[in-house]
Amino acid sequence: MFAYKGDKKSRGGNTLTLLKDGEEFYAQLLRRIRRARREIFLETFILADDRIGNLLRRALLAAVRRGVWVSVTADSYGTFFLKDEYIYELSRAGVIFQIYDPQPKLFNSRPKVIRRLHRKLAVIDNTYAFVGGINLCDDHLTHHNANGKRDFAVEIVGPVVQDVRRLCASYVREVAPDRKAVFDDTQVTPPPAHYQVHKNAEVAFISRDNRRNRSEIEKAYLAAIHRAKKSVTIANAYFFPGYRMIRAMRKATARGVRVRLILQGNPDIPMALRAAQCLYDTLIRHNIEVYEYTERPLHAKIATIDDNWSSIGSSNLDPWSLSLNLEANIFVEQPEFNTQLREEMEMLIEQSRRVEYETLQKLDWVAQMRNTLLYHFLRRLPGLVTRIPNPHPRVEQLRRIFTTKAGESRNKHLAREYPESKNARQVIVERRSQTLGEV
Repeated sequence: MFAYKGDKKSRGGNTLTLLKDGEEFYAQLLRRIRRARREIFLETFILADDRIGNLLRRALLAAVRRGVWVSVTADSYGTFFLKDEYIYELSRAGVIFQIYDPQPKLFNSRPKVIRRLHRKLAVIDNTYAFVGGINLCDDHLTHHNANGKRDFAVEIVGPVVQDVRRLCASYVREVAPDRKAVFDDTQVTPPPAHYQVHKNAEVAFISRDNRRNRSEIEKAYLAAIHRAKKSVTIANAYFFPGYRMIRAMRKATARGVRVRLILQGNPDIPMALRAAQCLYDTLIRHNIEVYEYTERPLHAKIATIDDNWSSIGSSNLDPWSLSLNLEANIFVEQPEFNTQLREEMEMLIEQSRRVEYETLQKLDWVAQMRNTLLYHFLRRLPGLVTRIPNPHPRVEQLRRIFTTKAGESRNKHLAREYPESKNARQVIVERRSQTLGEV
């Protein structure tokens, strides 16, 4: 199926449901959480204390009360402003709440901006897995928010769910060794009728880290582009890949393949658009069609190639995603799923403006020089970063221990470490760290 080193990771017999924007994704995720029976794994870059965050908090608390084991792993950069009360309520109830590679407590800042946990994953009862690019916050609601980000996710039922669960469990310190991940097909319930369900899909779940799987996602893209015969369509929020991918696209157009790129025209990070614009001249001169999506901010990381191959996940095609962050995508071979995703991408193109060569000539030399310098700086940033000594990142579990006068004797060692706990009904924060040697 997949002509690259990760071929052994592909599995057949999966059922996929494409979820568009936050409205569909949050509804389906919350539906599965509210029906969970045994365990819930959540991983996210951003978790906010807003409408979506509060719905999620209430659903997780209800799950814990039903006896469901729950873990939440969130990135320290994306979750820096999450209120302590939010974490306290979850951890007090029994949720294992973890922060990936915590920010130093220095001037209330976030200096660690690279090597982040950028994945967006969920696994419920080893039966349902969610993979995509949608964070757990209001930013992805589009119906009543003109600046809501356009993005996609997918719900998976089938053998590949075990691969997603295995990755999530490897980041949780307190997964009981005797906890059995049993797939129970009797509790599989179909999504609502308005969702399209695609069965018997061949799926590879590919993640990248900074040890063993540094370039698996990029290799999967390159292998598919090299094999393309008719069309390559990529929608990506932050696009300035390496020379290998640009060269692969140029070779594809040379053999008659239609290559189209859908990029941000209304960016949430203007610097990303300027860096991408540096490539426009090269791309357009080699017959690669470039479209800038202008309807709203584009946050998608999706692709379709020919009639049978598609990808969806958290990985952008930029130096951070391809060289530094922890990412996860699925790569699918299933014609019907490909057709649905391609239709969504055609709608994105209809709402985009095509970048013409004549438009590029109107840029003044200052703008062209700025874009060029910015692009080459960002392209070389991963190489510079890897030269900086970096200890293995940590996953830090945050526990909120609610103490009373009666419980002070049991917590003397904590009271010595946290003197403020001597007062009745004080909250103590216990931080347990796990060094991750494999990321």
